[in-house]
Amino acid sequence: MADGATFMLSSLSSIFTASSPFSSYSRSPKLSYLPMRHFHRTPSSTRFLRIYALSSNDIKVGINIEVDGAPWRVLEFLHVKPGKGAAFVRTKMRNYITGNTVEKTFRAGSSLDEANVFKETKQFTYKEGAQFVFMDLNTFEEIRLLESEVGDRKKWLKEGMDCNLLLWNGKVIDLELPITVKLSVADVDPGLKGDTAQGGSKPATLDTGAVVNVPLFVNVGDEILVDTRTGQYMSRA
Repeated sequence: MADGATFMLSSLSSIFTASSPFSSYSRSPKLSYLPMRHFHRTPSSTRFLRIYALSSNDIKVGINIEVDGAPWRVLEFLHVKPGKGAAFVRTKMRNYITGNTVEKTFRAGSSLDEANVFKETKQFTYKEGAQFVFMDLNTFEEIRLLESEVGDRKKWLKEGMDCNLLLWNGKVIDLELPITVKLSVADVDPGLKGDTAQGGSKPATLDTGAVVNVPLFVNVGDEILVDTRTGQYMSRA
């Protein structure tokens, strides 16, 4: 009697995923007129749009969400489960566009839209009138920001400094400086003899125009490190 062989066949299903290119903007090397806030990206630097399904349960510090057509960054959050009623998430958020900080509450499990905010490193090259010019060192394309857009951060900007530009929907929405910058002392009081031992300080004007308090031993021409978040002297460079 011939033996019978039974074969069990299983089918494999392949899952293919495709990312959609984020081609909402490209930039031309040609200089643009003010305002330089919208630009398009060339195909060589095309990004891919990240699409995530978010809910309020995914909220955490640092996440970017889109609310009322604007990008927000979550600064604080707290999941609340009251004894009565539905659970909710209380947040403190900052609007990238206006800089305003507000508190907002979301129902637990409610749907959210992620704000596709990303960074690009550019070098601050020079200031022309009321415009600050940043260059992409790979493509040599320029992006110009108005003095009003740079704000108080201008006092830490020095030619040749690398900065991060934050982009959303083809717009520059924020500028991030290095946490630590090296600047030169342009003017400072010589201080009184013998003050050094008492650990005193004195105001110093830096080469960017910023004024910081420095130890009494710091003199004109010294290079110092400054924390751009606090504006405080850190050490000699």
